[in-house]
Amino acid sequence: MTKAEWRKKIKNELLSMEAKDRKAMSEKIAEQLFETKLWQNSNCIGITVSRKFELDTTFIIKKAWEEGKRICVPKCYSANKKMEFRELSSFDDLENVYMDLYEPIIEKTKDIPKENIDLLIVPGLVFDKKGYRIGYGGGYYDRFLQDYQGSTLSIAYSFQTAEQLPFEEFDVPVEQIITEEGRHI
Repeated sequence: MTKAEWRKKIKNELLSMEAKDRKAMSEKIAEQLFETKLWQNSNCIGITVSRKFELDTTFIIKKAWEEGKRICVPKCYSANKKMEFRELSSFDDLENVYMDLYEPIIEKTKDIPKENIDLLIVPGLVFDKKGYRIGYGGGYYDRFLQDYQGSTLSIAYSFQTAEQLPFEEFDVPVEQIITEEGRHI
């Protein structure tokens, strides 16, 4: 399948999930994340704020705050396809920008330099056994990851994994993938 075909297939599966199943599986995946050394040893975590049809990240963000960890979320600049991470200390510091994405309000948040992010939870639609991913097609994370030195992992439902995906030479695989069925890679 092509990247576009993968995107369509997985997005349809995400949209067809029942809310109660999404919540239960999201929490199960989050609990497995909290048991990893990557989570336990990280002080500053980069993560996206999930949209309604995606694996719910609000549980993870709240747990990080409870544990005294810093959370930063991406702010994308479409003009130059750049992305920065800004510290989030309240969901009130977010605004709905486009495509139902929630991003940090610049005036209420501060920029977190890339080198200060210990763990980056990289989003995607589908992941393969080598850690390669197909995202939404903007390329923001691929560019950000080129010189990122911290740890990376992704969280996904098991149906968002595949044996092998098409990838480009500039794609950067994640170190670990966690699904409701356990850890992979």
